[in-house]
Amino acid sequence: MVRMEIALFLVVAFVAYMYFSAQKEQTALHRTFSVLLVVVLVHLVLDGTTVYTVNHLERVPELINGIIHRLFLGSMVLVIYLFYQYIAILVAGETGKPRRLDWPARIFLIMALLGNFMLPISYTVTPEGNYSSGPYMLVPYGAVAFYLLLCAGLLVVNQKAIDWKKKCAIGAALVIELTVCILQGMHHTWLISGMGITLMTLSFYLTLENPEALRVELREQKLSMLYLKSQVNPHFLYNTLDTIRIQAQLNGDGKVADLLMRLVDFFRLSVKVDRPMVSLDDEMELLEAYMELMCYRYPELHCEYDIDPDLGGAQVPNFILQPIVENSLLHGLKNKGYRGKVIISAGPAGDGKLEICIQDTGSGFTPERKAAIDEMLQSYAKQPPKLSGNSIGILNVQKRIKLLCGREYGLTYTENIEGGVTAHILLPLKEDMK
Repeated sequence: MVRMEIALFLVVAFVAYMYFSAQKEQTALHRTFSVLLVVVLVHLVLDGTTVYTVNHLERVPELINGIIHRLFLGSMVLVIYLFYQYIAILVAGETGKPRRLDWPARIFLIMALLGNFMLPISYTVTPEGNYSSGPYMLVPYGAVAFYLLLCAGLLVVNQKAIDWKKKCAIGAALVIELTVCILQGMHHTWLISGMGITLMTLSFYLTLENPEALRVELREQKLSMLYLKSQVNPHFLYNTLDTIRIQAQLNGDGKVADLLMRLVDFFRLSVKVDRPMVSLDDEMELLEAYMELMCYRYPELHCEYDIDPDLGGAQVPNFILQPIVENSLLHGLKNKGYRGKVIISAGPAGDGKLEICIQDTGSGFTPERKAAIDEMLQSYAKQPPKLSGNSIGILNVQKRIKLLCGREYGLTYTENIEGGVTAHILLPLKEDMK
């Protein structure tokens, strides 16, 4: 029997090696999975040790056997709790809803661990093998049942808002663990709890946390961004060049040179795709070049900036602000003859987060348009790649933020009381270490 635990440990150890050796963003979801892998490895070591000690009660001192057994079952409760945490974070990222069950789950974990280490333990000896039994066993297996119910509840309540791949991974993991628990309950001497936990870990790794799959997704996003940047709105280019041409005919001043320089700056900066993350200063430089040209083209369009000077080195995904500002102009201020204001602000949002806001005084959203935008941004993972259409910019921005920064970050819109809308971009606050 110990040989099975050794095999399971080697499988999870290989998964852990592949996972930790891959480059990835340290989001809350990935941090939780990292801790889960370590705890599962510890649990499997204790599992194999317990399989030996419980079947050699005459050789192993009762105190030693009791300590190892309690550590084993305590680690099992902790593993299932971490599975719940992982699923809760994943569901919150998919639905945008707060995690309301975290505190009850933590309190139950503390109670279960206290019961695990304080209640008396007993063993049943049979010709097929020995196992722990009695009221003590209600604590760990009751905790497992509690967390599985929480996970199942999260899946059922939010099934329409969760991506099908994630939904299948969660459902498969729960079915596997439930099946193993039933078999373990019917055959106490089988001692196969480690198999269920290993299969749950593999189901999440192969479908949700596989570094190679994440790299493929990142490459697809980068190719999409390259295509988008190669398709810079030709109307903007032609109209701007025409404005410069007319100005050159009317005046012989240096303003034409300045406009040309800003145009060159914009295209020079917009084609820098070698890095997925850039400093906020670099991103603002591109945006300022774009807005200077637009404000010159439309004299009654004004732009204001309120950027925290201490955040210039903060790392943000490349080319995310210009598409959002362009969207504000085309769908908000265009209807008002490009008369109005765009305000770009950036500052810390607490808890190690950065918020960038793009506020306009345009015509705002119709209720139908607002509902469609909210739905598209919330179900971004279900949206197929788009290479045309009005919403391509904001969908592309949302997908890249989620991929590069984590599911808890992203783009949302609110309507302003005085008119217009505000785009809120929430990012992790990370400084450039170079």
